[in-house]
Amino acid sequence: MSKILIIEDEDAIRRVLKKILLEEEQNYIVEEAEDGLLGIELIKKNNYDLILCDIKMPKMDGLEVLSACQKLNPDLPVVMISGHGDIETAVETMRMGAFDYISKPPDLNRLLNTVRIALDHTQLAQENKQLKKKVSKKFEMIGNSEELEQIKSMINKVAPTEARVLITGENGTGKELVAHWLHEKSERNKGPFIEVNCAAIPSELIESELFGHVKGAFTSANKDRAGKFEAANGGTIFLDEIGDMSLSAQAKVLRALQENRVQRVGSDKDIKVDVRVIAATNKNLKDEIAEKRFREDLYHRLAVILIHVPSLNERRRDIPELIRHFTEKIAGEQGTKPKTFDDKAISILEQLDWTGNIRELRNVVERLIILGDQQISDKDVKQFVQLKST
Repeated sequence: MSKILIIEDEDAIRRVLKKILLEEEQNYIVEEAEDGLLGIELIKKNNYDLILCDIKMPKMDGLEVLSACQKLNPDLPVVMISGHGDIETAVETMRMGAFDYISKPPDLNRLLNTVRIALDHTQLAQENKQLKKKVSKKFEMIGNSEELEQIKSMINKVAPTEARVLITGENGTGKELVAHWLHEKSERNKGPFIEVNCAAIPSELIESELFGHVKGAFTSANKDRAGKFEAANGGTIFLDEIGDMSLSAQAKVLRALQENRVQRVGSDKDIKVDVRVIAATNKNLKDEIAEKRFREDLYHRLAVILIHVPSLNERRRDIPELIRHFTEKIAGEQGTKPKTFDDKAISILEQLDWTGNIRELRNVVERLIILGDQQISDKDVKQFVQLKST
């Protein structure tokens, strides 16, 4: 049920607006405020889906109310109510961010149509927020160890900039999470986040995957195809396992970084792109440079900011929290009641040598949940987990 606030100093207009809305089949909840100051106080205390606001009012006019609303809740649609002499001002409110305006006396169909559209906008904004929360939760960074807090602090500093970032660390440590958070906290977060696993793409196809190709460029090129750099335009491209990229593709990535342009395979036409590049690797790229397998000039282009993700063995104090997180997540996926780990079981898991890092811990927790009792004990850990000394 949608909640609407009418801010209007004329009693007669308020009554008409309220009557029209309450007679609508949607069963709206309608509240009133006789001036802008009272309206703002109500907005601070309640969650409204729509505001109908007069422009000319004592104490605080509609422009001030609109400005305050945008600071309190930018997604809350505000429809301005204007007299015949207020049309120019009403147009100005649209420039300031008002959803729409309605002239006095209000036309029934115009009012209800505007209200429905505005409420649809509110619902869509709320759904987008929920979706974004789900995405953010999917890539949540769990733990409060000093090592993880340092990474979070670095992300907060670097994300709002356009600086390129090279993320290093062992397999399974969470390099992908760092890349997602750099994008989420950047000015590009409304743009695409395109991920390319350079190790998973055959070397003969990596250039086509990154830069696209034109019809006839090679045997199976039946039509023109845009590459990942074009797909990431306006957003972020994440080059995972970049240490496995061929030297030929590295040269083209270097050109893309230098000139913000790419060429599709089989074409000599430049395509302008605007992307932020984040790369990751589990290799020591300086060793790869020494072995002539990685371009030094590309390394320096990518490694403007270096973020090293520690292994799970280096952040053991996060293991109990990670176990709780995986336990709840797995229970949600399986539709079952979450199991619990007793202190002795957690203590043993904290002491293991986690060569597979967080990915391995997640697999072990899932195995114990499937095979263990409702409360998982040290005996369950010893029975179902191959113990490894640190």
